[in-house]
Amino acid sequence: MSEPTTSAATPAAAPHTQALPLEGVRVVEFTHMVMGPTCGMILADLGAEVIKVEPLGGDSTRRLLGSGAGFFSTFNRNKKSLAVDVKDPRGLEIVLRLVAGADVFSENFKAGTMDRLGLGYEALSRLNPRLVYVAHKGFLPGPYEHRTALDEVVQMMGGLAYMTGPEGRPLRAGTSVNDIMGGMFGALGAMAALQQRERTGRGQEVQSSLFENNVFLVAQHMMQFAVTGKPAAPMPSRISAWAVYDVFTVKDGEQIFLAAVSDTQWALMCREFGMERLAADPRLKTNNDRVRAREWLLPALRDQFAAYGAAELAARFEKIGLPYAPITRPQDLFNDPHLLGTGGLAPVSVPADASGAGQAVDTHTPLLPLALGGQRLPLRTPPPALGAHTQALLRELGCDDTQIQALRADGVICAQPDASPASAEPAKA
Repeated sequence: MSEPTTSAATPAAAPHTQALPLEGVRVVEFTHMVMGPTCGMILADLGAEVIKVEPLGGDSTRRLLGSGAGFFSTFNRNKKSLAVDVKDPRGLEIVLRLVAGADVFSENFKAGTMDRLGLGYEALSRLNPRLVYVAHKGFLPGPYEHRTALDEVVQMMGGLAYMTGPEGRPLRAGTSVNDIMGGMFGALGAMAALQQRERTGRGQEVQSSLFENNVFLVAQHMMQFAVTGKPAAPMPSRISAWAVYDVFTVKDGEQIFLAAVSDTQWALMCREFGMERLAADPRLKTNNDRVRAREWLLPALRDQFAAYGAAELAARFEKIGLPYAPITRPQDLFNDPHLLGTGGLAPVSVPADASGAGQAVDTHTPLLPLALGGQRLPLRTPPPALGAHTQALLRELGCDDTQIQALRADGVICAQPDASPASAEPAKA
């Protein structure tokens, strides 16, 4: 994988200079995997101080292989790491003292786990009535709430896998869509509750879930059935709303997505590629006419475009303002000129214990897909090494060096010498 590059033609975005909207908000995060960490990352990117409470062995995603190797380094930037054994009364007391002065507590463990630890909503709201408590679960309260859920589980039971794969072959989406969006809704709920707290003076519990998030994603297909009486077909065999809206295999076996989704775009495409006969065909007058004709129209267009290279088609579609897209692999995005030119990729140094590769890595990571006041939200600190901020947070709570050393010796905490990333020589990604 090549390292991203910049050039004079794609200058980096201007550094972030304005105050971040959640500065001064403290979040205590008791999460793992993707859903809860995504919520904390969004709040952290928006300026909140997010303290990630980890077990002494660290969040398990620090060590995942395969498709999970990038979890920790993606969803844990701009956070502090406190490594503590909360099953030890002294460790629990550390967390409770932090929560007493916090604005938000976020967790994503199985129903009942936090209550058993003494960190459930009722207990923490008594300790801190202004606390906003965000619970990320598989299901909202109801018949399914005690089931163990994963992104793939709810994609299968929530209709998304059915819609994604070919007939008879349910297929999960190619990324952790419910985990990530569930975390987004958790963050949205947290910010709404903080706003309401300004009026009421009290916090509240916010609940976000994987299953209900998945149902929201497929709502358009549910409503399609409701209004037409016909079930939605899986995406590979669906009746498209647009006549020209597909992947085309062209010269030298290259592939490109091409679209013409309005009558004006259809006319422009026909004119650009000399398809006057198709433009004049009364069977193809409107988009709906062309949708009904797709069975013979698409093969005709595939023959038309087969002689062109993907780059030429892209250039000509761009010239006339029509939608198109290259078929891109995730690793290719490190060198995407738009991301580089807009500052959408931030340089980051990932410490060895925050990398599924087991080594320190210098790379780039995508920022949140939004801008405030024309500026992207910055990456302020990299994903933390395990326990990187334990000592500083304990000193803030009034512990002296002797007490910290005793807690370490007794196996209550894990603490790095300071908050800097691991000192191992980083590898290039």
